[in-house]
Order: sequence, then C-alpha cells, then structure tokens
Amino acid sequence: MTTPRRLRACPRRLRAWRLALPVTALLALPARAEAPMRGHGGPVRALAAAPDGLTALSGSFDQSAILWAIEDGTALRVLRPDDGAVNAVALAPGGRMLTGGEDGRVALWSRDRPEPETLPAGHQGPVVGLALSPDGSRVASASWDGTARVTPLGGGAARVHEGHRGNVNGVAFLPDGRLVTAGYDGTLRIWAGDDPPRTIALEAPLNAVAAAADGEIVAAGADGVVHLLAPDGRPRAAVALPPSPVVALALSPDGRRIAAATIAGAVALIDRAQARVLFHLAGPGLPVWSLAFRSDAELLTGGGDRLVRRWDLATGEPIGPLALTRPPDPLAAFAGDRGAEVFRACAACHALTPDAGNRAGPTLHGVFGRPIATAPGYAFSPALKRLAIVWNAETIAALFEVGPARYTPGTRMPEQTIAAAADREALVRFLERATRPAP
Repeated sequence: MTTPRRLRACPRRLRAWRLALPVTALLALPARAEAPMRGHGGPVRALAAAPDGLTALSGSFDQSAILWAIEDGTALRVLRPDDGAVNAVALAPGGRMLTGGEDGRVALWSRDRPEPETLPAGHQGPVVGLALSPDGSRVASASWDGTARVTPLGGGAARVHEGHRGNVNGVAFLPDGRLVTAGYDGTLRIWAGDDPPRTIALEAPLNAVAAAADGEIVAAGADGVVHLLAPDGRPRAAVALPPSPVVALALSPDGRRIAAATIAGAVALIDRAQARVLFHLAGPGLPVWSLAFRSDAELLTGGGDRLVRRWDLATGEPIGPLALTRPPDPLAAFAGDRGAEVFRACAACHALTPDAGNRAGPTLHGVFGRPIATAPGYAFSPALKRLAIVWNAETIAALFEVGPARYTPGTRMPEQTIAAAADREALVRFLERATRPAP
C-alpha cells in the first residue's frame, strides 16, 4: 500500500465494466464528506468542474457520465448516451451538460429532460475531446476520424476542420475564438475562420491541449513534454516529465498553474510563468486519464481506479481518507504463462470470470463455443449481430492475425494485431483454460 505524499520537483517523471449500481441506488448513496466520488464501473476518462465549484461531471469507459455534488461526493444524475464509452465531457451555461464518446456523437443534456439532444457533429470515429467556446455558444469536438468540428449549441451545421494525419486527440478555444487542435501526427494547428491553419510541428504524438485566458497554448503528448506556446504558435518553453506519456492537461482558473497527468499515474503541478514543476501528486500508480480544477486551491483527478479524487493544492495531499491500494492482479495466478502476458493488453476491456462482469468489452467467461455478440448483459453493435462467427481457437487466432476492423467489421474494439503466430497460439491456449466454465 502506498501512502499519498507530496513529492518535490524531480526528473522522473482502457475501457471497463458497465455501471454496477442502478440510477436509483446511486442517487440514494449516503453523503461521504471529503471522500472520493465512487460510482463508475470503469476508468474515469473525462472530467469537468462547474465554475462555482459545487458540481463536476465525469465520463467513463463504463458508458456513463455522472453529475456529482463535489463536497459530499454524491451522484446527482447519471447520464447514459446511446452507445459506448464516454470519453469527453463539458459543462455549458444554463446547467446544460455535453458528452462525447465512442459512438462518434456529441450529446447535449439539459437539467429537465431525461433524454439528450444529439448535435449534428457527425463524426465517423470516437469523440475524445470537447471544448466550449469563450461565449458558450459553440462546442468543439476532437475525433479519431481525423477531424475537429465546431457545432453551434443553438442549432445549425457543424464546421469541419480537416488536415491532421490521424487521430485528433484534443481541442481548445483561444480567447479570441480561434480553435486549436492537437493530433497524433505530432502537430498543433491553429484555425481562424476559413483560412488554412497555422501548423506547428512538435516532436511526438500529442494527446492533450489547453488554452489560457491570455492566449498561451499548452500541449503535451507521448514524449512526456509539456509545451508552452504563444497565441501565434511560437514556442516559449517546455517542461519535460519523461518517461511516461502525458494524457491529460488542465489549467487553474487563475491561469497560473498547469496540471499534467501521466499514464503512469503521477500528476505534475507546473508553474506556468516560470515553466517549472512545483511538485507531484502521487497516486496509486494507476493511469490518471482526466483532470479538472475545482478552484485555484483544489484539483479533481479521475483514472484507472474508477474514482474521482480531490487534492488540496496548498499541501499536495489528498482530501479525505483515500485508500490508495492497487486492485488485485487478475493474472497473478498465471505468472510465467506467455499467453497471460499477451492477454494483459486485453485485460482493461475484458474480464475472465463470471463474477467480474462486462467491461467496455463483454466478459470472456465461456467464450469458446459462443456465437459472436451473444454474451448476456452487453450492448453489442448491430453490425456484430449480423456476423456468423462462433468463437473458438481458430476464430480467435484469426481475429488477432488480421485485426478486429477486418475480421469483425463494425466492432468498437481497438485495432490491434498479434504478429507472431506463437503468441497468438499462446493467447488462445491461455483463454481456453482461463475462461472455461466450472464443471
């Protein structure tokens, strides 16, 4: 067990279960002052905090978003978009909420309607980032279809920004209304009306971007470097947080500090003016996927432990009693098994046992001999339900030989292949043992 601590500046630097509790149970949860916000059944992928600091909205790989009362940690409302993980959230004026997710849609929710309005964003791939314009009238969405789109909340067609070679992972608005996009192609692009964008090539794929009230741009990505750039894109400074990729950024309300989260689980607090690390927040060693400042004095984090945590930025300590225990390793019993090691890349999305339930993907318990798209309790896409595949040693091996996109068109499974035939065979043999129902 690791005790949370404040670390002085130093050189070191997935999808999940459906929500286990029904809405009524979540709303009935007792107040837990100064406790983590519990309720998601999977990693917390996105966070946004209201300007008044009273509420926060979180999105999760468990295919839900939750509106929280921050102070007592209770769930005020649970939102369920049509399909897939909720990768991005934003809070709009008038108590409205925005969600963007795996299905490529951006949804606008109001306080008095149970069902959302689907905005005409029209993405052909997962939405992974949202940003509200300075006047609150438009939302920008970043998508793995290679585009960013700006959609009026009051109605009207979306403006499409194309040009990135690959995933667009982040969007932000500058104070003057220009749009900034960050891409997996390692470029930052600044868009003004119909003019061609200004393109700034950085050294690694970019995962996140934010913009300060004075127009300075903050971007970071796979190399663990936080870049600070002028409003016209000219580099000003860089802060290195290697070796872990930075996956989320947030700016304090006063703009003086940057929070940068890494996939290794650490969060760096950076003095923006001086471009130096002030200290690190040390969590349980699990990925931190999302950040939001509640105020200049408090930070919210969400990550692989399925919790929304609160941090006192005056001390660098967690607020409330936080048990930072790492969840048990479901593969510990298979130490030394090559197939189990290959399966580790799948463990964030698929459980092996019946009691673990469905995650972002269905449980694999009893998968051998099961027709595709028939695991109980999981919402499969219509495209998968039309396929005539029965899972066995041959079909599972073929899935990873050619890749999910080719073998199971219409799947939401991340694209991945296993090049070595020996590794594919080891994975299949492991799954035969680990998913076999008890006699």
